[in-house]
Amino acid sequence: MRLIARLCCVLTLFLGWASIAHASVSNAPGANLEVSLITYGPGETYWERFGHDAIQVRDTVSGESVDFNYGVFDFDERGFLLNFARGRMHYLMDAGYSESDQRYYRESGRSITRQVLNLTPDQTAALRDFLLWNLKPENARYDYDYYADNCTTRVRDALDKALGGVLKAQMQARAGGMTYRQQTARLMSAQPWLMLVLDLGLGPYADRPLTAWEESFLPMVLQREVAHVMVADGHGGQRALAGEGEILSPNRLDVPPEQAPDLRPTLALAGLILALLILGCARFWPLGYALLGTVYLVAAGVVGLLLIILWTLTTHHSAWANANLLMFSPLAFVLIPSVWRARRGVAASRRIDAVIAMQLIALLVALGLHLLPGVVQENQPWLLFGLPVWLALAWSLRRGLRRVG
Repeated sequence: MRLIARLCCVLTLFLGWASIAHASVSNAPGANLEVSLITYGPGETYWERFGHDAIQVRDTVSGESVDFNYGVFDFDERGFLLNFARGRMHYLMDAGYSESDQRYYRESGRSITRQVLNLTPDQTAALRDFLLWNLKPENARYDYDYYADNCTTRVRDALDKALGGVLKAQMQARAGGMTYRQQTARLMSAQPWLMLVLDLGLGPYADRPLTAWEESFLPMVLQREVAHVMVADGHGGQRALAGEGEILSPNRLDVPPEQAPDLRPTLALAGLILALLILGCARFWPLGYALLGTVYLVAAGVVGLLLIILWTLTTHHSAWANANLLMFSPLAFVLIPSVWRARRGVAASRRIDAVIAMQLIALLVALGLHLLPGVVQENQPWLLFGLPVWLALAWSLRRGLRRVG
């Protein structure tokens, strides 16, 4: 039913655009239109954790109100999962009548905030015309990027286009509050396992300082920042583009934390416990040592393969050049037979000695990269996890073998 309502809305908009006799958002003069930024709070499902937003255009004479948004994707699209894995996701622009569009978010318990934007009639009309053009089937599809080209950056860019670049000029001059990594960890903290997976997979791109313009890939940040943008008032002065906003529906879900969680204590403790278990099993339980070592080495090798694939075979540029590849690499697979030979008290061969040495050198390089001035990648939590585990494995293979079994 929701899809049918959307299709009816889009059809009505285009029919109204073609027929001046029908008073609607599509053909009302700019002086009769009111434009608002609609911001929806985070939802419970993982793809809703970043929030959502829309541009609302309302005809103050007829009362017709339409929300335009850029957040539609189709799980049933041919090759969707493959495209998702390759980082080539296709999203669509959509439009729906405001009441029906917002009902879903209201019923889901997500907050809805409206900020009326102080645009001139000409700017309002130009924005409306652009949105209608963008809504056409041949223009509605775009290639989605989590951080650089998503449902919020498209809304931001449409507003900036109508304002003649004022939005970008002012927001680029202000520093952002967090990095991509920090915002991701903060918003995904309700699903800890997914938060850890994303943090492990993010490379240095996610750690560079952001401007307010770049950080406005998030709806909540864009909502905050538009209230600080100043525009001409038409009388030689300036006024705020928007106010703090009117809450149309309060939030009834858990609120994400204000700051990103500190992963260092948790991962450091996990790494230390795993290292002690490896050393204890090497001394007292050879079979347990082989099983535990195998599980870790398989996991490390799989992670390394995935990081290489993300870097070389996909367009997920936020995962490229990931320094965690120095700690979790396919070299781990080579060591698996050694932990089983260690169970029988067989010493590592020279070839395995070389592999262990390469892995330890890689750890030193990872540590050095982190300690150098101007840190490229904030992967300290994973260093604290990986270092004790690899040192325990290296020690048990080279020195603890004599006491195994």
